[in-house]
Amino acid sequence: MHDTVIVDAIRTPFAKRGGAYTQLRPDTLLAAQLGALVQRTGVDPARIGDVIAGCVSQAGEQAANVGRQAALLAGLPVEVPAVTMNRMCSSGQSTAHFAAQAVAAGDMDYAIACGVESMSRVPMFLDVTLGAPFRDWSGLNPDLLERHVLPAQADSAELVAKQWSLSRRDLDDFAAESHRKAHQSSAIAQRELVPVPGCDLRVDEGVRPRVDREKMASLQPLSGPGGVITAANASQMTDGAAALLVARADVARADGLRPRARFRARVVMGSDPRLQLDGVIPATRAALARAGVGLGDLDWIEVNEAFACVPLAWARELGADIADVNPWGGAIAHGHPLGATGLGLVAKALAGLESTGGTLALVVFCAGHGMATATVLERL
Repeated sequence: MHDTVIVDAIRTPFAKRGGAYTQLRPDTLLAAQLGALVQRTGVDPARIGDVIAGCVSQAGEQAANVGRQAALLAGLPVEVPAVTMNRMCSSGQSTAHFAAQAVAAGDMDYAIACGVESMSRVPMFLDVTLGAPFRDWSGLNPDLLERHVLPAQADSAELVAKQWSLSRRDLDDFAAESHRKAHQSSAIAQRELVPVPGCDLRVDEGVRPRVDREKMASLQPLSGPGGVITAANASQMTDGAAALLVARADVARADGLRPRARFRARVVMGSDPRLQLDGVIPATRAALARAGVGLGDLDWIEVNEAFACVPLAWARELGADIADVNPWGGAIAHGHPLGATGLGLVAKALAGLESTGGTLALVVFCAGHGMATATVLERL
């Protein structure tokens, strides 16, 4: 197996749903990132073996293999193929794993992992719900629903909060801190951010410089009275794209490229589809074991903030200091463009390691219907 490295990883600033990217088609948004990645790295586009795109709601403008459409829009050679895949919230991170596996196996020397989601132009899970409210799951097989309880993620988040004894105050405190960290980090020159041509957005649009705690406390729970999960302590619906160039280490160096990191571990696993969000815990344990490191060896930790209860439960179960998690804030503040966030957090983790002089990073995601992915990266 070949040593596999990340040459570069970039993302757009994330925009609020109905915000800065509302007029941009998702294929256009992703094409801009693909073009920027090729230009920034200097890789010969004809050497790219595959473009693997993550996208969750593959309907409307995100249907018909949006990855291939974006690759053609970006001007990549027609001989460079592309595929679009869906592992729900961890789709983007999964594309990085798939690209690394193809390169490690020797199938290609270079591959691009990328992801996009326009939650402004393509409503969340439009492909599953057939236009009905997303709690309806009207597009799923009734026999499946007889066999497994598949609640909406907000309902699963309530179960996680209850199991780990997380109060509304715990969740809201974490959410406010996510905004504080994200706003503070916006003053740092974040290497991973590549603005979209023709758009003035230079930082993540959803970050609040000041959180109104009274307004936060007044919000009604998403799952009804007595709940603790609200829009304020959940990730924001967002538009964005991200892209990452994976390469064989020896080939990249021979071509004059300077790798930024290598993969120490890649993990994917299933978990209880009813609880749905707790797979980050066993995925982390498996990734650390595979990498041969402990939690204390990590210099940067990204646990996706699908809901505040996810990183809080993760930290309680693993005995981690929650202050060490998501140092530049997370999806509660900067948003969660479903198909792109996994790569966005990989790009953020690499930028964070470089800014702090750290070596090892963990990126871990929960995904719908009970799945999780985890990556351990080593900065070079």
